[in-house]
Amino acid sequence: MRERAGRWSQRVTAESRALDLEPGVFMRKDPREIALSLKRSADASDRRRAASPFASAMGMLNFYINRAGRNLPADRRAVLEKAKEELRAVYGRPRHGSGDRGS
Repeated sequence: MRERAGRWSQRVTAESRALDLEPGVFMRKDPREIALSLKRSADASDRRRAASPFASAMGMLNFYINRAGRNLPADRRAVLEKAKEELRAVYGRPRHGSGDRGS
C-alpha cells in the first residue's frame, strides 16, 4: 500500500488549479471577509473549473465544508455557512428555496 503524503483534500485546497486562494481564507472569522476573498480569487482566475466565477467560488467553499465533515466545529461551520449567504449577496444571487419565487 502506498504511503499517504498528507490529506488530499488539504492539498487540493492549498494547491488547487481551480482558484488561487488567499492564505487562510477559510480560517477568517468574518463571513463577509471569506466571501469577498473567494470573490476576488474567482473573479481574477482564468483557470476556473466552473463556467462562472460565482459557481467556482461557491464550489470551493462547499468543497472545504464537505471535506472537513464531522471534524468541523459547530462555530466554524456556522461562520462558513454564513459565508455562503454573503457570497450569494456579493454576487447578487438570490437564495434558492427562500419561498419568494413568485406565483
